[in-house]
Amino acid sequence: MNIPIVFWLVPIASIIALSMAWFFFSTMMKEDEGLPRMREIALYVRKGAMTYLKQQYKVVLYVFIVIAIIFAFMAYVLKVQNPWVPFAFLTGGLFSGLAGFFGMKTATYASGRTANAARSGLDRGLKIAFRSGAVMGLVVVGLGLLDIAIWFLILNAFYSGEQTSLITITTTMLTFGMGASTQALFARVGGGIYTKAADVGADLVGKVEADIPEDDPRNPATIADNVGDNVGDVAGMGADLYESYCGSILSTAALGATAFAMNGEMQLRAVIAPMIIAAVGIFLSLIGIFLVRTKEGAGMKELLHSLGFGTNVSAILIAIATFIILYLLNMENWMGLSFSVISGLLAGVIIGQSTEYYTSQTYKPTQKIAEASQTGSATVIIKGIGTGMISTCIPVVVISVAIMMSYLCANGFNMSMSAQSISRGLYGIGIAAVGMLSTLGITLATDAYGPIADNAGGNAEMSGLGEDIRKRTDALDALGNTTAATGKGFAIGSAALTALALLASYIEEIKIAMIRAVEQGEQFISAAGTVFDPKSATMTDFMQFFQVNLINPKVLVGAFIGAMAAYLFCGLTMGAVGRAAGAMVSEVRRQFKEIKGILEGKATPDYGRCVEISTQSAQREMVLPSLLAIIIPIIVGIVLGVAGVLGLLTGGLAAGFTLAIFMANSGGAWDNAKKMVEEGNFGGKGSACHKATIVGDTVGDPFKDTSGPSLNILIKLMSMVSIVMAGLTVAFI
Repeated sequence: MNIPIVFWLVPIASIIALSMAWFFFSTMMKEDEGLPRMREIALYVRKGAMTYLKQQYKVVLYVFIVIAIIFAFMAYVLKVQNPWVPFAFLTGGLFSGLAGFFGMKTATYASGRTANAARSGLDRGLKIAFRSGAVMGLVVVGLGLLDIAIWFLILNAFYSGEQTSLITITTTMLTFGMGASTQALFARVGGGIYTKAADVGADLVGKVEADIPEDDPRNPATIADNVGDNVGDVAGMGADLYESYCGSILSTAALGATAFAMNGEMQLRAVIAPMIIAAVGIFLSLIGIFLVRTKEGAGMKELLHSLGFGTNVSAILIAIATFIILYLLNMENWMGLSFSVISGLLAGVIIGQSTEYYTSQTYKPTQKIAEASQTGSATVIIKGIGTGMISTCIPVVVISVAIMMSYLCANGFNMSMSAQSISRGLYGIGIAAVGMLSTLGITLATDAYGPIADNAGGNAEMSGLGEDIRKRTDALDALGNTTAATGKGFAIGSAALTALALLASYIEEIKIAMIRAVEQGEQFISAAGTVFDPKSATMTDFMQFFQVNLINPKVLVGAFIGAMAAYLFCGLTMGAVGRAAGAMVSEVRRQFKEIKGILEGKATPDYGRCVEISTQSAQREMVLPSLLAIIIPIIVGIVLGVAGVLGLLTGGLAAGFTLAIFMANSGGAWDNAKKMVEEGNFGGKGSACHKATIVGDTVGDPFKDTSGPSLNILIKLMSMVSIVMAGLTVAFI
């Protein structure tokens, strides 16, 4: 097929994003890293982070090689797999890993420079931290679109001219999302275990038992804690949102190829439309990034407004641009599809605002948790859990409304269950997910900003900078806690829409696998005893053939297993953090006891041993939870078939979505309640209230930084595995 000229905007935008990421990185590197002690601390963190990442990538490489060999066997020997899948899987993992690596490399260089810039003023510190975070955002969208553009061009060269070429191309491209999801899950789980083992150990022994400040150089776990912020919240988050971004674009493209299959020209426009929207979103994200600035002495509300202004301007601009893009593409029902995009954008904004309300110390929910510290740590825990549970209400309602509105807007408010109405509506849901993620360049920048600001505060504390400097870095850090929580809410919201689109894409992959089986001489007999023809069947026909309904026990059992998988995954990752943190607590206690003079500041702790404990624990503990996410969909597909898999993905999505929001918001609220007390409320640092909020924060650490944010990857990875293994599932029908 002839590729339209407008498509070339996609690779051009990706190259510009990567170029601007390099510009921001090189500009940051020209900044002064500060005093010799500040440089020393930054070097400790940088070396620890890179050592961990190399170890993690080594483990992941072995897993990828094994899975790629299995895919090759399925493709070339069993003939139940597309021959491009092994290569697509590997490139998806490679680009996801690169996104995390570049983002973390930037963050480890930026934190010391942010601390030094805070000596000059709050605005300068904010600007360096935020634009360094923007490197992460721009690298993710740049590499994501570049990967998509390359694969589209390669597959078009091989499949062009075939009647169903676009359906084949888009469903094949979906499979590189499994590589990205697998890499993201290892990065999230491993990074989360690493950072929380160090954080919990540092807090429980350092702040509670030894009564020394956070990030105090006398604490042996403090370097490991700062390293963990980078490997978990930068490398992990980058890999996470890379696969969300690519998954939303690719699933929408696949749905577009099916929804407009009867009109070849319109079909091509529907396939490239999400790519074009994402490409324009890059340029508009850059505008928002340059708008972020603040004034000296700004409080939390002013700082939140500074970041919110840039993000909201980008969102408004992409909303306007969507109407123009879809109109110029001459899409059918371009107006309705534009409103589908806007429904996704609005859902993202509202979820972000809801998360901010429940986690920021400027609002009542977090203030009430801080107040609860007056009656002890138990009431802090109870109040935090209750707040997290209540906080799921708004995101669930918003996502539900967004799903219905995007579906109805895309199919012209047609409530019939005709094949065309359903496929057009599902395309609308997919493009709503694209709309939510279209300005990821700036929304991810606000998230990656958080660990940079946190490390800057740690550097300032360990370097012994003045109280006024520490006050500025504390303000930037507190802002980072809220933006990180907002980013996690945004990530899980986008995961819900993307996973729903992937459900529909799964049926398309089943269709292709069945057609391949029919061409090899197999027959499929319906419940009525007639021969089922997958070539001419609609999505409704597939639902009837596989008996996907609520009275089919396979669907119900699948839904239960999906819901259980979310809790099992959280239980395993929470337990992993507990074991790793226990080892860290023992090590910190040992050093306080055996290395004389640490608490008096006369001896240097063995930081390296704590880094080693976190690294070894993360490598050991991340494998089982990550592999379960791959194994469960395969087993369910073989035992319960397509109906069971659809139940599994539905149950996992419903349970995982609400559980992830609950955990992320509880953890964020506990963290900021502690920050509120540290600012002098309810007795301030060292008081009984402070120790109570530290316990809450310690419980919340694995909630918000390990288990919670890993769930959105679990949801999408199970969908991706199901799609890639569709051929195997069909073989057992």
